[in-house]
Formats: sequence, C-alpha cells, structure tokens
Amino acid sequence: MTRRRTVLKAALLGLSVEMMSARADAADDEVIDKWYGVKGDGITNDRVALQRAIDNAAGVGKTLVITGRCRVDVTGLTCRTGSRIRFAPGASIKFLPHSEDTYQVLRIWDVQRVTLENANVDGSKELNSARGGENGIGISIVGSSDITLINPTTVNCWGDGIYLAGSYVHKLPYAENIKVVNHHASGCRRQGVSIISAKNVLFDHPVWTDIQGTAPAAGLDIEPDDNTNVLENIRIVSPYTRNCQVGILIWLKLIAGPVPKQVSIEITNHRDEASREAAFSVSGLRLKGHAVRGRIASVAPVWERPRGKGFLSYEQDSDGPQIVVNDPKTIR
Repeated sequence: MTRRRTVLKAALLGLSVEMMSARADAADDEVIDKWYGVKGDGITNDRVALQRAIDNAAGVGKTLVITGRCRVDVTGLTCRTGSRIRFAPGASIKFLPHSEDTYQVLRIWDVQRVTLENANVDGSKELNSARGGENGIGISIVGSSDITLINPTTVNCWGDGIYLAGSYVHKLPYAENIKVVNHHASGCRRQGVSIISAKNVLFDHPVWTDIQGTAPAAGLDIEPDDNTNVLENIRIVSPYTRNCQVGILIWLKLIAGPVPKQVSIEITNHRDEASREAAFSVSGLRLKGHAVRGRIASVAPVWERPRGKGFLSYEQDSDGPQIVVNDPKTIR
C-alpha cells in the first residue's frame, strides 16, 4: 500500500498512519499490540491495553505480536487458553516502580495451549521499594498444561524467573507438559526457576546466572510444598549456572507423607561456574517411614571453580529415591 493510500484509508477508518502500516505489515494470523492502543514507549503504563490485546488475540485464535518497550503496573498480565504471544526484536515488558514483594509479570494460570516466543520480562528489582519477601515472579505457570516457552528472558525479579506449580483452585494439582527452550534468567533474588509440582517438563539449554538476594538463591530449585505435589519426568538438558548460591538444588523434605510418591528427575550436561555453596545439591530426604521412590540423576556434569562443593548431599534416607551422579568433572 502506498503512503498516499495509507493516509487516506487511515483517515477514513479513524486510525493513525502507524497503526494502518502495522495492519498492512501483519501476517493473516497475527494481531499487533499497537492496534489496541499499546504505546510501547518505555514510559506509559500499557497494562490495560496489553491485557485487552491478549484477550482479543486469544479470542480470535491469532498470535499477538508485542512490538515496543512496554511498561506495566504490578497487577501484571494474564494469558488465556490458546494465547500465542511473540515479542518482536527489542520488545519487552518491564514493571513500573512499585513496592510489592508478591507479583507475577505474566500469569499462565489454569489454562492450556499457551505459546510465548522471545518473551523479555523485567521485574524491575531496582525499582522495588519492598523491604522483604521473595514471591515476585517473572512468568508464573500454575495448574496449566501444554505450555511452550521459546527463548524467554526473565531478569531482575524479586523472586523467581519462572515458577511451576499446581493450581491454586485445584483444577490440576501440577503443571503438565511444559517445554522451555533457551531460558535465560539473571539478577533474580530467589531462583532462576522454581519447580514445585509438575509432570512432563523439559528445560532445554537454560542459562541461570547471578541469582542472589534471598535463600536459597539457586539457578534451579526443585522444591515441593507438600505431599500432594508431583515431580514426574522432569528433564533438564544442558543447563548452565553461574554465580548462584547453589547451581541446581533439589529439596524434597515436604513431599514425604501418607501418599506414596514416585520422583523422576534427570539432568544432563550441567555446567556450573563459581557456585557459592554447591553446584548440585540433593537434600531433605528424611522420609520417616513414608515412601518416596524413583530416581534423581545428574549425568556428565562439569563443575568449574566452585567456591563450595561440586555435589552436596545430606539428610539422605536409604529407603528414598536413587540418587546418581555419573561422570562428574570438577575444574579447580
């Protein structure tokens, strides 16, 4: 469409030339954030407009393309069943100044079939005036299934970059069929990722760095809350952790209870640099007669310059799951 025709058509439809150009450039299966009034100027609170765009795109079965540097308030944003959201190069969502220790920048709660591509989420830790707490989450996946995150970045969160758990309203007691490719988390206070209750999870080539501020400060923390939680078929492929308190921490104390549990966790080709306490730690297994079976394995890890230990294991129970560390290499 020529510039002259674009201007004339925009005038007839009451749209800006920029919005008309965006419509002309969009693919048939896409909608653009600016169509819904999103400014993306790095200043304006775009939360209401962005939520409207998310709702509409999911409702019509199209991909929402986020194009600008969006700022949102601490209410955060909620994905819908069928949401497909793609961040264009340079696009991001960053919190405005706030004082909350509990939040979710992007919620994926009790929904199915959500795909996020190139999400860039900033929890604005440096703009948070809260004095404590640890529950500020970049991307929260709760009670949801068939979720795919491709190249997500979560930085400066008050708590965790990504959080996986069961539903708060008990529709699904775990997150299920979760695939995360090339996740990068840095500057988060509590964890790069927390897995509380999940089944059929793959993290492929994640990078978790510079996690510090509140315990346990792990790149990845697998830590169920109670005996109702599930940890089945958790796969972590080629993770890289650097400058965390613990590179990868598995703490299972609270999963033991009257319901027998089967745990399956496999970590392959983990590389850790400069962990302060341990590169890999498995702990909290005092079963007190309860059954927690299965296998926890780290295969071919490389632990480089650990300030603490390579592998740290304590409070084990001979009747608990098999714990295997195969072919570890430590570089001092």
